[in-house]
Amino acid sequence: MSANNQNNQTLSPIPNTQPQLNFWQIFNMCFGFLGIQFGFALQNANVSRIFQTLGADIEAIPILWIAAPLTGLIVQPIIGYLSDNTWNVLGRRRPYFLIGAVLTTLSLFVMPHSPTLWIAAGMLWIMDASINIAMEPFRAFVGDNLPQNQRTQGYAMQSFFIGIGAVIASALPYILTNYFDVTNTAPAGEIADSVRYAFYFGGAVLFLSVGWTVISTKEYSPQELAHFHQQESAQQHLQPANTRTVNQYRNGAFVWMAIGAIFTAAIIVNDLDKQLYILSLGIFSFGPLQLICSIKLANKLQQPRSSLGLVFNVVDDLFHMPKAMRQLAVVQFFAWFALFAMWIYTTAAVTAHHYGTTDVVSQAYNDGADWVGMLFASYNGFAAIAAIIIPFLAKAVGIKLTHTINMFLGGIGLISFYFIQDPTQLWIPMIGVGFAWASILSVPYAMLSGVLPPQKMGVYMGIFNFFIVIPQLLAASILGLLLKLFFDGQPIYAVVLGGIFMMVSGIAVLFVDQNKHTQ
Repeated sequence: MSANNQNNQTLSPIPNTQPQLNFWQIFNMCFGFLGIQFGFALQNANVSRIFQTLGADIEAIPILWIAAPLTGLIVQPIIGYLSDNTWNVLGRRRPYFLIGAVLTTLSLFVMPHSPTLWIAAGMLWIMDASINIAMEPFRAFVGDNLPQNQRTQGYAMQSFFIGIGAVIASALPYILTNYFDVTNTAPAGEIADSVRYAFYFGGAVLFLSVGWTVISTKEYSPQELAHFHQQESAQQHLQPANTRTVNQYRNGAFVWMAIGAIFTAAIIVNDLDKQLYILSLGIFSFGPLQLICSIKLANKLQQPRSSLGLVFNVVDDLFHMPKAMRQLAVVQFFAWFALFAMWIYTTAAVTAHHYGTTDVVSQAYNDGADWVGMLFASYNGFAAIAAIIIPFLAKAVGIKLTHTINMFLGGIGLISFYFIQDPTQLWIPMIGVGFAWASILSVPYAMLSGVLPPQKMGVYMGIFNFFIVIPQLLAASILGLLLKLFFDGQPIYAVVLGGIFMMVSGIAVLFVDQNKHTQ
């Protein structure tokens, strides 16, 4: 069945098994990730630079970055739930691709014109929320459209486009400066033209690439998906229901609020770092969510749980994750703590450790910041190559060992930043980081999609994002404090810590129970 006639469920019989898609159909359905990664790569490589340019202290950068993980925590499960329950003329996931693409494009045009630090921080919230609207359904999109035996290929294709998009986007300021004579310096408090033009170009690429996926790829209807997965659904229906009671939700609410309140009081009494409020308030806020669930459940005990609304269903599904998903959450936690440390501290680490400056208006600082953009471009380029290799490696040694190998390559690469003195040689460890990045973006999702209920693919992919966001929130809360207390504020040690956490993630994946479809 071609991508153009998947939607004709009323005109032809539904096949008994989900059709295999050809290369170009998989290419088209993943192409939008090229543009989404343009947005993420521009953000990752340049936002710390923008913050420092507008006057942010190095200790304040993690808290300013809090927008990125927090918006993902809120937006992704909501969009996942909504897309699971959407079906209109554009389909199930594609309406959210389009809305997110429009909002992100506008954000990319506005962000480099931020006149003050607080406006730039606010724009990061808006931009990251918009990117998450577009990105979240793409993970479920692969799970919807591809049969089990093609999902590793599908997620690897997404990784390929992520790599290609990020290579170009990360390198854009460097390319504009060195090949098009666009200046990479600006007066104090102003953002360089090389960064501005890179954001304009990125916005256009994002809109066009996501638009291509929207117009070139059709989706299976809910009826078709139910037919394809009727055997899996029947097996799930026969399993005894593992439900959470009103009292469990109510008691859990008070426990979480009590822990959060005690933690907050301890921060106040002991005058601890204010960034720790992120953790204490996060812990506390999970209590009211459970209280809402207890009230909804108590008022509608005789109603199906699926009818109790977005908040209840997201929280309830969180408590009833498949075992393999809980194990993969540990894998993701360590991997994304490492990535967040790398993203927010590499510019400061390289400019200070290798270029010997913290003066954001100096030529040396801006040359170093441009070189970080090239390093980020290089690891994404290596990720594109790794994305081609990973499916073959997984067949040869198994999907878990593949991830372990890749994570150790990435961890060793990050740790080596401390020992390499010549900044022009820093592209070498980026080979390992690229393999780790490609693996993080494909292997856990391929393993996860095989254990999720098909009708809840979107919401569970959104919930899975919690275990990407929580380590980033933790990193934003404590990395600045750790550097200040133990490493004299030197950002290079945040990169080293990221390398150690990557290797821990590679070990954790070995303990995940594999579904037969992800062997």
